[in-house]
Amino acid sequence: MVSVVVLPLAVADPADLVRLGKLFGAMWSVKRAVQRDARARVDAYWAAERERDTHGAKAVRQRLGLSREALERCAYRHLDRSGHLEHHVSKALALHMADEVWNGVQRHLFPDATGHRNGRPKVGRWHDFTRIPGRARSHTAERKWETFRLVGTLAGHMTAYTGGGQRDLTQPRRMPTPAQPDGRIPTGRGTRRATWWDHTGPLAVVFAGGPDGRRGDLVLPVRIPQGPGQEDRVRHFLEADAHWHKVDLVRRRKASAPGGWVYEAHMMVLGPGYASPAVRAMRAEAAGLDRVGGVDGNVANLSVVSFPATLDPADGAPASSEIVLTDQERARLEREERKRRGRTRALERSRRATNTAQYGLSKRQRQRAERRAAQGLTSKSVTVPGGARASRVDGVPKQAFRHDRLSAGYRELRARQAEAAAGAAEYRRHRARLVAREIIAVHGPVLVVEDCDIRTWYRLWGKRLAQTTPGMLISALEIECKAAGGGLVRASTWSTALSQHCMCGERAPKTLRDREHKCIACGLVGKRDLVSAALAAFVRFTDMDDPKTAFLDTTASRNAQITSTEALEEALWKSTTPCQNSPRAAGRVAVPRQHGASASPTAGRRDRATPDETRPARDHAGKPGPRPACSPQLTPW
Repeated sequence: MVSVVVLPLAVADPADLVRLGKLFGAMWSVKRAVQRDARARVDAYWAAERERDTHGAKAVRQRLGLSREALERCAYRHLDRSGHLEHHVSKALALHMADEVWNGVQRHLFPDATGHRNGRPKVGRWHDFTRIPGRARSHTAERKWETFRLVGTLAGHMTAYTGGGQRDLTQPRRMPTPAQPDGRIPTGRGTRRATWWDHTGPLAVVFAGGPDGRRGDLVLPVRIPQGPGQEDRVRHFLEADAHWHKVDLVRRRKASAPGGWVYEAHMMVLGPGYASPAVRAMRAEAAGLDRVGGVDGNVANLSVVSFPATLDPADGAPASSEIVLTDQERARLEREERKRRGRTRALERSRRATNTAQYGLSKRQRQRAERRAAQGLTSKSVTVPGGARASRVDGVPKQAFRHDRLSAGYRELRARQAEAAAGAAEYRRHRARLVAREIIAVHGPVLVVEDCDIRTWYRLWGKRLAQTTPGMLISALEIECKAAGGGLVRASTWSTALSQHCMCGERAPKTLRDREHKCIACGLVGKRDLVSAALAAFVRFTDMDDPKTAFLDTTASRNAQITSTEALEEALWKSTTPCQNSPRAAGRVAVPRQHGASASPTAGRRDRATPDETRPARDHAGKPGPRPACSPQLTPW
């Protein structure tokens, strides 16, 4: 079990910033060279079809050098032939970068357990190169850490920046660079020279540099995270220095930082991640809930319904939850979308103003030029042409976008846009974790969800899914269920068809436009999503690891419908466990508290057509097959 902690690096010295930039530039040169060689070898491998049939695929890979060792030797050759790279890059870094490239090639050459293989390896872009992987620390040999290493202790860091414990932790904006220990250290047989291994002061990341480097060690001070609840988390990762495994050097775009980048050390720790005492207590309480539930993921909401495992009303009533966007959340998303559109328009204007020769005049600009020419006036110069880009007959631009001239303002604005997108993505991940914890605290960690193809949803409702992120919510729910001792099991949609069945077992055909469930056989009426989530709780499996073996236990669902009629009807009409929806929790995804048992305004039939359900791809769990009109276990009411 491994976990990762992010440690910001307080790099303020201009010389260190320049050295870090050259280090990333050199590592990018090595990675790009190895990627190009790997892509050429892969193309030659697939072109040698007759040789693969005659001598075998393994012999062809050995001849072309498609192996981990061959790519490592390729990285060594590039490093030796480019003498300037050895001033910045060590051979250990080049070796590990070749291993990273081989991992992508391996996923392309060899399919996984489901028969899926990744696409052809590509050469990445400079702005997407943000991580330099470090080598793992040796836990058998003492004092062996080949690349980036974390030196110092948490106790020494706290002592240095708390005045020996006299005040709260105060880390200055410009943190001083720790000095390497000097002098002699006594040993059993005499003395030895002091090294970084003897440093017990503030934390720092140290890189020895390339073999031909003459600038000494690169020392980067570490700024430990501060804030409410951060002290226990930091102590969890940094006090047990024997479990430190490796450090990766990561850069992140930030327009306001010197050079446009901020640097972080992502340290891998051999051990579990940190969970606060409140989260551990919640998971322990959720593990004791003897409930089984179902989840129905939708474009606009996430519905969850759970029952007692014994289906006895004395052990508890059915509970339901609907996770939707609050009014505050919608307002925040609208503000962000307006800002994003404004930045996109500003970027387009800047590109047009810098590359005027590549764009034509708009209709209004042409009409104005014609009017001025007819009146004998001089033509005005157009700084921002608003027409289409100069293209060939087949529509391909005459000049590729990557060859355009970009101003400094364009680059800064692009960095701010990337920074805002990264912040929004992190906020969505954090929100998904909070929602998942609220769900398992009420419904327990044993849940069943349909194995839907989210990629099809994105083709139909891309922008809508970017707001609600049902796939991210389901992934976070799966992690939380596992952490609480349960699990989120996926069931094939073709063998269950939950949205087309009723609790009594009868078929209730519906299109995606129909948002209300009505059963003619038993008279059950409720929200379509809540009924599907309730049926998911009664899905059984022949093999828990195979979604294709899922089937609907209509006997158990009918029994639950009979034993808890009123409570079940209420749970299928509204959310019986509403979350907090106050202005203080403006960023939370919750459902407003509803009063009464009336259906919501969205229940029934939508006022506009909705694309009907699409057949999943061939790699989707389960395959199309005949479905009976009603369950063979059902006897008519």
